[in-house]
Amino acid sequence: MVKWLRSFSAVVIAASALTAMPAQAEFRFFNFDRSGPSFTHSRPSRAQPQPQQARISREFMRQTVPFRTSERAGTILVDTKNHFLYLVLENDKAIRYGIGVARSGFEWSGTHRVTRKAEWPGWTPPAAMRQRQPGLPAYMPGGPNNPLGARALYLGSTLYRIHGTVEPWSIGQNVSSGCIRMVNDDVIDLYSRVPVGAKVMVI
Repeated sequence: MVKWLRSFSAVVIAASALTAMPAQAEFRFFNFDRSGPSFTHSRPSRAQPQPQQARISREFMRQTVPFRTSERAGTILVDTKNHFLYLVLENDKAIRYGIGVARSGFEWSGTHRVTRKAEWPGWTPPAAMRQRQPGLPAYMPGGPNNPLGARALYLGSTLYRIHGTVEPWSIGQNVSSGCIRMVNDDVIDLYSRVPVGAKVMVI
């Protein structure tokens, strides 16, 4: 017990020392997902001290639910009104994920196929988006601070994607320019289950 208390005290002291460091101090940030560890020397623009799932409502957490549909297993159904994405399973079930969707004026619907998948994708903001937000870069390489998050599934020939996010609090909201957002843990899970060619229905 005494040994445990000493170890805990050491952790608290170390954490306090890090908190007290000046803002300009250099850090080496550690990131880990199922593909392995990676490091970055640039400090994230948005600190995420808590697990992403802890920042969203319980109803938007990943879960298997009863789901009857005529669509085949492996189909993705995106319910933009209720902020849910369903991955159809066998036996009238589906995995339900919480999502963030398009804000007013950017809504869309349609049926497409997953034409490409990418891990830690780079981001090239469309010209129209850069006109609306002049401060955006022409290109941002993939990584923990990239708005597309840990994974991306590209939809047909559109500019839209199902992708991760650095803003987990936006799940359940109408916030994007048309893309479907998921917390990184969820998009990694979906990515592992869905092949290129999978049908995606956005309603």
